[in-house]
Amino acid sequence: MSPWRKRQRPSLPKCGRVSVFRHPLCRDRLPPEHSALPVLSPPDPEGKGGDGPLGTSQESSEEFTDAKHESLFSLETNFLEEESGGMCSLNASQDPFLQHVNKELKEKEIQAVATNSKTTHQLKWPILGQLVFSSKFQKLETFKPSKDIDLKSLHLQKPLESTWTKTNSQFVSGSPKSSSPFTPLQKELFLIMNSYRDLFYPERTALKNGEEIRHVYCLHVINHVLKANAQVLGNNSRRRSQKLGVGDDDDFRDQGLTRPKVLIVVPFREAALRVVQLFISLLEGDSKKKIIVSNKKRFKGEYGSDPEERPPNLKRPEDYEAVFVGNIDDHFRIGVAILQRSIRLYAPFYSSDILIASPLGLRTIIGGEGEKKRDFDFLSSIELLIIDQADIYLMQNWEHVLHLMNHMNLLPLDSHGVDFSRVRMWSLNNWSKYYRQTLLFGALQDAQINSVFNKYCVNLQGQVAVRNVPMTGSISHVLVQLPHVFQRMEAENLASVIDDRFNFFVNKILSQYRDAVMSHTLIYVPSYFDFVRLRNYFKKEELNFTHICEYTPKSGVSRARHFFLQGEKQFLLLTERFHFYKRYTIKGIRNLIFYELPTYPHFYSEVCNMLRATSRGEEATWTCTVLYSKYDAQRLAAVVGVERAAQMLQSHKNVHLFITGER
Repeated sequence: MSPWRKRQRPSLPKCGRVSVFRHPLCRDRLPPEHSALPVLSPPDPEGKGGDGPLGTSQESSEEFTDAKHESLFSLETNFLEEESGGMCSLNASQDPFLQHVNKELKEKEIQAVATNSKTTHQLKWPILGQLVFSSKFQKLETFKPSKDIDLKSLHLQKPLESTWTKTNSQFVSGSPKSSSPFTPLQKELFLIMNSYRDLFYPERTALKNGEEIRHVYCLHVINHVLKANAQVLGNNSRRRSQKLGVGDDDDFRDQGLTRPKVLIVVPFREAALRVVQLFISLLEGDSKKKIIVSNKKRFKGEYGSDPEERPPNLKRPEDYEAVFVGNIDDHFRIGVAILQRSIRLYAPFYSSDILIASPLGLRTIIGGEGEKKRDFDFLSSIELLIIDQADIYLMQNWEHVLHLMNHMNLLPLDSHGVDFSRVRMWSLNNWSKYYRQTLLFGALQDAQINSVFNKYCVNLQGQVAVRNVPMTGSISHVLVQLPHVFQRMEAENLASVIDDRFNFFVNKILSQYRDAVMSHTLIYVPSYFDFVRLRNYFKKEELNFTHICEYTPKSGVSRARHFFLQGEKQFLLLTERFHFYKRYTIKGIRNLIFYELPTYPHFYSEVCNMLRATSRGEEATWTCTVLYSKYDAQRLAAVVGVERAAQMLQSHKNVHLFITGER
């Protein structure tokens, strides 16, 4: 049985191993002493991999050749089927796809982007809430959602008008009042997507609306690809009928420098499986005529999960079960080609319309400076980038996301057999990044995710970000009676905040806990690098402590938990990533220190509520201390609510006390 088919819970292997064939958690972020080592793709002994290096050797070229289907899925040699009616929607001048790709930028507009300040405008929508429209191009246009949506007004390509209603029925069947084929959330999201603006939606959760959102962005993806391919196939037919020579008419400029148009970044194979299943459903619907899906059996074997492999019967939070469902391997990439009523899975990247991959899967093929085998030309003409579940990449390795963004829409190093007479002028001018739409979905407002959206999204249509502020905060979900002491540390600038926090903790906080009376102290550390620094300091000072991180072996975890519960170790250092991947209840906590506010706000209440796991009448002595600075405004607001956070950041007092669980 393939190892990818097993439905495994995240396991934490031995710290000392550097092998890339261990669990993806550790492949994704190696300990600092191994960080310079390249991460390699695992070998493919059976020669089944459709996701190896792209055309860099004889072996890989054979791996990416499918002689049986090559001509069937080639855009250059096929023509539009009359029965498909594929070009009918493209003839409409109001079609948002055509308006976007046919818009011509001028050189002076591109030059002005570098110096223009971003113009913004705020609007409130009924479901999405507070929206911020922004653009670096001179004209900023905003709009409000219409109450009713007619499918025909959305310019959906055939057969999506009929198949979408059936595919999405599970979400709209529960609301008899509405005849809309969209849920209220889907309607507002799709209106933004269909306007080809960049979108940042930070309220996507696996439990609440994850599948609802996946459905609507898959509709947008298939709509975009069908229109783009219909334009190419239609022009093939026109060229054939008019018998025009190559390059005779600029009207036939209808493609990019490479074929891949859409990149969907998802964290686990299970997510890729669901995306492909939606593609099939959207193209097939309830039609009696089934579409052709090549390599379907192999795909289910490599991306599906074995129902016999049941997870251990441990009680975990609902959100954990929703995130870690199915095949949770995080090292994969697959090409998908779509041609009229056929889908080809494991298509060669340069013959694919859609690429679905994890950040790690892309990182191992993009490579780094100085590596001989690396390829990123396939990213040169991406017109639609979707980054789903962005918050999970913070728990994997955010550097992979930044590495990807730095290689998006660069001019290719090789021509890859392109017909330059068919390439759009803005693609030849290296302006593709101004035409790329980026859709960014995550579960939280985070500075690193915000930074990617602000820095790398420069779409000429503008950007839309959802900016709702939390009014209550996760501290309201703390059930134990506990005093929460928030201590503000001063930091001169963002660069010095790491050192300032360490010095503040060592000089002001730790000194209060050195006494043996303050035993059973858990120190929650979000950053692995802060954890290493604290661990080294505790060793140097010979403090009585133990530690658990994402690289601690299972036996080490058990020992640390036992020593801490029994009081044999006064301190326990715990990393956030360990909590994310395992969600163990740590017993024996009496004193709690948040070295930094958690990335996920609900982790704050989860960890605080662990104190009641071993309540032996010492509740009156429980303590909770939290360190924060002015640079933690977003995380602070998510924990205590936006109004309290504003007061705490502006107050002359550096210490603030909250008490939860009072009767």
